[in-house]
Amino acid sequence: MDLGTLFEFACERHPHYEALVEENTRLSYQELNREIDRLASGLQALGIKQGDRVVLVLKNRLEMVTLYWAVQKIGAVFTPINFRLSPEEIKYCVQDAGAAAVVYEPVSEHAVREAIHELKTLKIGVQGAQGVDVTYGELQKKGTGKPDRPQIHDGDVCLMLYTSGTTGRPKGVPRTHLNEYSAAVAHIVQNQYEVQESTIGVMPLYHTMGMRSLLSMAFLNGKLVMTPDYSAETVLQALDQEKITCVYLVPTIFHDLVYHPNFAKYNLSPLKKLGYAGAAMTKALTEEIIKKLRPEIFVNHYGSSEVYTFSICNYLDKKPGCAGKAGFHQRIRIVVPDPDGHSTPDDLVPAGIPGEIIVDLRSSEAFQGYWNRPDATKKAIRDGWYFTGDMGMIDQEGDLYVLGRVDDMIISGGENIHPLEVEDVVAKHPKVAEVAVVGLPDTRWGEIVTAFIVPKDPSLTVEELDEYCRDSHQLSNFKRPRKYVLVSAIPKSPVGKILRRKLRSGEYEELIMKRESAS
Repeated sequence: MDLGTLFEFACERHPHYEALVEENTRLSYQELNREIDRLASGLQALGIKQGDRVVLVLKNRLEMVTLYWAVQKIGAVFTPINFRLSPEEIKYCVQDAGAAAVVYEPVSEHAVREAIHELKTLKIGVQGAQGVDVTYGELQKKGTGKPDRPQIHDGDVCLMLYTSGTTGRPKGVPRTHLNEYSAAVAHIVQNQYEVQESTIGVMPLYHTMGMRSLLSMAFLNGKLVMTPDYSAETVLQALDQEKITCVYLVPTIFHDLVYHPNFAKYNLSPLKKLGYAGAAMTKALTEEIIKKLRPEIFVNHYGSSEVYTFSICNYLDKKPGCAGKAGFHQRIRIVVPDPDGHSTPDDLVPAGIPGEIIVDLRSSEAFQGYWNRPDATKKAIRDGWYFTGDMGMIDQEGDLYVLGRVDDMIISGGENIHPLEVEDVVAKHPKVAEVAVVGLPDTRWGEIVTAFIVPKDPSLTVEELDEYCRDSHQLSNFKRPRKYVLVSAIPKSPVGKILRRKLRSGEYEELIMKRESAS
């Protein structure tokens, strides 16, 4: 079974259900399928064939969705990348993928044209982008209206996601029809979605979370509402007007929504099913979401582009921040952490002791290796297990807590300290909007725990923060920050992951503060 065929099944089941919405455009499943067939046929007329990689450098817009399904129907490989990438990064991805075509729009036009001007790659333009070989409108007219459907196997690659590359060159993650189908089914089961749900297409379609929203809605004849230009107000308006029933977002967006000054004026009562992933969520934000949105289902999904689900937790009211137990297709272990990649799946650590999280690669959601990167594959995949690079701990009830990256662990005076446990305490201070904790070099301690804080209230002082942490019963004294830095913003990746390396290297804007450090 392949994804394009599964989409056609959905179109036959409920042809008149609303499928895709963007501003004033509303397409039923029947109308959307016709549009997709024209595009698929057009791509074939231009010489795009089964197995070819098609790179897309687009915002989350209607054309991104239609081209996704068109690529699936002809057996090509949908290869989306961040539209904010630099020309050098785009060139790397296009060449690494061996792309047969690149699709871009005005916002990415300059970077794409600079990146590929020497490459013999077909250029397809959306929304009036210049310098193209064919426009989106022309593509619709190129074909016969129905594509020639090749024989597609569930082990064929249908998608390649590029990891964010926060620690080096981005890595291509090839995913098969079976991988994507299984991940969508797991997402539906784990979030308890039903037929004709509706969601908002705000998570990037170059990210695994965006893909899950796209596929789960299609398989359930749900409605996907696209928002090419993100703002918290735009999302709140769409949630209200479209009566959205479920969302799957990063914590940063939840934060933007529940703390928005106009939050109370929107009716979000149909929104009953919430899921988050991509980064840790503080206890303070978890509690605010429960209080303001009153979800019936609230799921922390922990996973990756490589293996969609590691674990899920749907009892966040009882255990905020918990990652729960292994997902629908999965099992997990905690092993001795080794940044050099020498630990094995048998190097287990007992409950209550931090270690590296590893997951079973026999999951039908799991990839089997990186694209053109045998070095990265060898480090990440050992003896049938995927070594995530994440630190975690299993509690006495068998629940997983994620403690950050192996590389993020702070070693101060010989003690191991994990940033998230410190962040959870600092985040509860009423004058703190956001916090990120890292270890900075120190001649005496090796590293000192340093808290970078975006103030909610400009009157916030270092003295207040240090007194708050000192008086906290949740934080051992050796874990208390020894330095506080007030900053204008916490550096993050496009999907909301804190870029701690930028804080370590001084890439932030410091605010005026009354004292440099805490004693």
